[in-house]
Amino acid sequence: VQMDVHGKIREVLAETIREEFAPEHQQLSTEDLIKALRQRGIIDDVIKELKFVTEVNDKERTSAPKPSTHFVDREPPVLKKANIDPTRRYLYLQVLGGKAFLEHLQEPEPLPGQICSTFTLCLHFRNQRFRSKPVPCACEPDFHDGFLLEVHKDSLGDGSKMVDATTMLSISDPVHMVLIKTDTFGETTLVASYFLEWRSVLAAENGVTNVAVELLGVGTESKVSVGVLNIRLEMYPQLNKMLSPEITNTQFSLERQKTAEKERLFLVYAKQWWREYLQIRPTHNIRLVKIFAQDENGINRPVCSYIRPLRAGRLLDTPRQASRFVSVLGYERAPVIGGGGGKQEQWCTLLAFLCRNKGDCEDHANLLCSLLLGYGLEAFVCVGTKAKGVPHTWVMTCGTDGTITFWESLTGHRYIHRPISPDEPPLAEQPKPLYPYRTIGCVFNHQKFFGNCQPSDAVEVCVFDLQDESKWKPMSGEAIKSVCSPGTISSIPPFPPLCASTIDAAITSNEIELQLRILVSEHRKDLGLSTVWDDQLSYLLSPALAAYELERTTSISAGNEEFQDAVRRAVPDGHTFKGFPIHFVYRNARRAFATCLRSPFCEEIICCRGDQVRLAVRVRVFTYPESACAVWIMFACKYRSVL
Repeated sequence: VQMDVHGKIREVLAETIREEFAPEHQQLSTEDLIKALRQRGIIDDVIKELKFVTEVNDKERTSAPKPSTHFVDREPPVLKKANIDPTRRYLYLQVLGGKAFLEHLQEPEPLPGQICSTFTLCLHFRNQRFRSKPVPCACEPDFHDGFLLEVHKDSLGDGSKMVDATTMLSISDPVHMVLIKTDTFGETTLVASYFLEWRSVLAAENGVTNVAVELLGVGTESKVSVGVLNIRLEMYPQLNKMLSPEITNTQFSLERQKTAEKERLFLVYAKQWWREYLQIRPTHNIRLVKIFAQDENGINRPVCSYIRPLRAGRLLDTPRQASRFVSVLGYERAPVIGGGGGKQEQWCTLLAFLCRNKGDCEDHANLLCSLLLGYGLEAFVCVGTKAKGVPHTWVMTCGTDGTITFWESLTGHRYIHRPISPDEPPLAEQPKPLYPYRTIGCVFNHQKFFGNCQPSDAVEVCVFDLQDESKWKPMSGEAIKSVCSPGTISSIPPFPPLCASTIDAAITSNEIELQLRILVSEHRKDLGLSTVWDDQLSYLLSPALAAYELERTTSISAGNEEFQDAVRRAVPDGHTFKGFPIHFVYRNARRAFATCLRSPFCEEIICCRGDQVRLAVRVRVFTYPESACAVWIMFACKYRSVL
């Protein structure tokens, strides 16, 4: 039976503050509160409770039992910092179960220990991120989680003062909630993305309000209900003075009017801009000039609002490392129902993209552009096509010396752009472009938008002199600012901070390696072959995998001589060595193995026949922020060459 931890803690805290700390002691330290909880044995109960939770939740780690601290580490690090500071104001948000998740009506009760699909709720509020414990998917999912959200002012000077109700009413940041479903293979899908207006609690009786939040689907299902969450909100410490519902409702409708008016004016401006753009050349109407894009909820937003300078704190050190991080986030086109080859448009908000750990090329390009802007580069997202006219987005940076660099957000590759001059004599040596891009319609970032008005929209002849209005038609910076700048009550939410990885690289590498050994042995057994593993040879493959990752991040190749030397020593005269490295961005060993077998080189190693065959496999997982990781696998074999 789940003990009512929240209830007990609240009782004790109220009592402590009444009894032991008379009103003159307003400054309660965290230690005092913890001491009070300890005296009443509640902390010990909670800790016992946590241990119990640990055992249940450890089913995703199938290997030897790990110390329970690993369970705690898998929660986002933000959770650990939730010490209550009695001089600050908090919003306590509890999720108390869900109902009417009708897609899971027929779902059988999971047996104990059985792996089942789960729901996880991710929250972001004013630079704080939280994640619920995963719960089995069901028609009435059993969410029971509490999150302590600090409501602080932006200006540092007032940071220490307790925020009053009137000040909080002006904080229009919503609580962004994203619901993710993880299936039994670890594949994630975005179920819903919802912006919770929390300020209703400022006018609630007793400072507590219960809301039933109806979640709608995403993409093509953005009008369909997926389920209802019961949410309870309360302010902590309680407000001395509540606001009246009239005041809060007036504030909300004023904000809505203001936003709607700004959006209307921007739409009028955008239409005028587009008319002018079409008058330059009639063929402009087929260029890929994207001014608006639909988010996961089917809402049209100006493309510039999908980008903000984003700093990665201490999680990423260089622009190239940031590019590597973005490229190892999974790539998945937005799902389309039915044929026709059309592309479902879905530019995700950053929280939805990060929590799902995969997204379309636009999501990758928007994130990479935001990170590069954070590193102080002049970066833009380019909208155009690649081969066969397939629409595509990528990132471009403009150097102070005029160098134009293209960054492919899905692979991490970088290309220098040297335009071909169409006016040169036909025999003149022209640079051959290496990049895959064919046409370009527009470029934009958080402050600027340019439509390409050069005679040809082919990338190879394109000149990126963005100041030249005869080549690039600019949009008014003021117009963009009115709907896209942070701080305006615009429709796009503030960006969440990136979280450190919750994956233990060593444990994960070992688990995948072990599973691959089993899969290889079973596969060979089916072919009537025995398998002898060479642990030393496996270990020798590590430096190669490290060098491949380093090269992907820095474009510098290093340490290859030592690797080759070690392999030569490990393979005696008259023996042959074969190695095959491959790279994945997911951690599913079975799926990786199936892909490896499709490569004739790899299949040749795994199914190697001969005299004194020894097999080796090495896995190295490199973790990046969020739950992104690069998984390098190398299969190798050595055998006596028989002529």
